[in-house]
Amino acid sequence: MRLPYYPKIILLCLMLGLSGCLESSFQLSGDSRLPRWFDIPEGKSASDYTVRIDLHSTIDGGGGKTVIKLYNKNKYFPTEEHTITIEEQPSSLSVQLEPQPEGFPEGYPAYIVITINDITDIIEFRKMEPVFYMTDDPTIWKELGVEK
Repeated sequence: MRLPYYPKIILLCLMLGLSGCLESSFQLSGDSRLPRWFDIPEGKSASDYTVRIDLHSTIDGGGGKTVIKLYNKNKYFPTEEHTITIEEQPSSLSVQLEPQPEGFPEGYPAYIVITINDITDIIEFRKMEPVFYMTDDPTIWKELGVEK
């Protein structure tokens, strides 16, 4: 039996509401270090890897998740993957410093503080682009209330 068109749409919306929709995807800048959560094998360097962050939101706007994937540049599937939900880590929501630093577009830089396996690190978005950086600036860590 074939379902009419509108129940399929309702079913799809319900499924997306439970799992979340991909909102944004970002690639680690080649000028940035790898996040501290990832251990790379001896004999390998950070340049052998790339990191992608996917931000997902729910249709009701009440939640979301961040998926962070480490890729070996020679492989299609991630070597390591971590998922953080907003409910587990409210700090995974993007925040800005007040006052906004000079030299950045309005609304930037923006930061996300994430802890994985008891290791905290700070992600930085410098402008509206699909690129992110890891920050080591002690002033930013202090301003965001994070112990290094």
